[in-house]
Amino acid sequence: LREGEQRPGVEYTADQKVGAARVLDELGVDYLQLGFPVASEKTREVVDRLDTDAKTTGIARAIPSDVEAALDAGVDVVDLFAPTSSAQLEAVLGAPREEMVAAVQEAAALARAGGAAVHLTAMDGFRTETSHLDDLFGAVEAECYTVADTVGSRTPAGVTSFLESLETDLEKVGVHFHDDLGVGTANALAAGRAGVGKVDVSVGGIGERAGNTAFEELVAATAVGEEPFSLDVAESALLPGAHRVLETLGESVEVDKPLLGSEVFSHESGLHTAAMLDQPSTFEPFDPGQFGGKRRLLFGAKSGAGAARGLLECAEKDPTDANVEALLDALGDLEDEIGVEEAVELAAQVAGDR
Repeated sequence: LREGEQRPGVEYTADQKVGAARVLDELGVDYLQLGFPVASEKTREVVDRLDTDAKTTGIARAIPSDVEAALDAGVDVVDLFAPTSSAQLEAVLGAPREEMVAAVQEAAALARAGGAAVHLTAMDGFRTETSHLDDLFGAVEAECYTVADTVGSRTPAGVTSFLESLETDLEKVGVHFHDDLGVGTANALAAGRAGVGKVDVSVGGIGERAGNTAFEELVAATAVGEEPFSLDVAESALLPGAHRVLETLGESVEVDKPLLGSEVFSHESGLHTAAMLDQPSTFEPFDPGQFGGKRRLLFGAKSGAGAARGLLECAEKDPTDANVEALLDALGDLEDEIGVEEAVELAAQVAGDR
């Protein structure tokens, strides 16, 4: 709701943010980052209309006016952000590190005095010396300290070694990844294995540039893989909920987008469909139904003899060579592929006509 809106030409209405936030809350997320309050009064309207178990957050630079805008918006958490790498300190802030730390301390105290919890995000944190981060985190009172891979340059091995070298308690550390190298989810899994307490995610990975860690990918990978941690998310509602969020925000994903694309649970290859008629797990990493998805077996010109035999057996017809050949001819004549039920009906019809 915040990263997605930072892309060029994208702006969500208050109605869209409220609708999407409610779905995300139902799924079980812990925090809803609604926006940048100083840049838009819309955040206040969204907060006023929400009643969620998830805590609402708004980002703020370490300057009083940003913090006051976040407090006025009524968010539960003020997520302060500041550049921490030497390159960004000079280019973004134009100030020495000591001045940045002092500004963050002042902003955190102001947020707490206003009744909000405080999170602190280190911009370009993964390109900052870990000793500098430990010093900053030790100097600022906050519930969570997020290390951001702002430019998307990290890979899992680097994430692991970096986090292991931090002296700060990793249970109080969060991570924020961009997918510029295509490893946003892999980085988040590595961070989870290292022991971090929070990961920033986005439905469909929607965010600046190449996007962020995809919410649904992280949940599914954690549930299906051999990760040493778990996530308290409503698994069976995951994919329907994610699609509702995208629809509410007017967003779309490519047809082959993992978990969310329209074709990712579709199978047409003759070898695949033949085996999957009997045992779907033959060519599936998991049952799509675990996350509220649905597989599609498609039959047509690409179907082979094995699939035809399987369809005839499903139709309780004798899978003779003649029936198989007749069914393959019928499937080859179709203009569009058909699903299992229609294919079984066609098999019964073809065999019955012989």
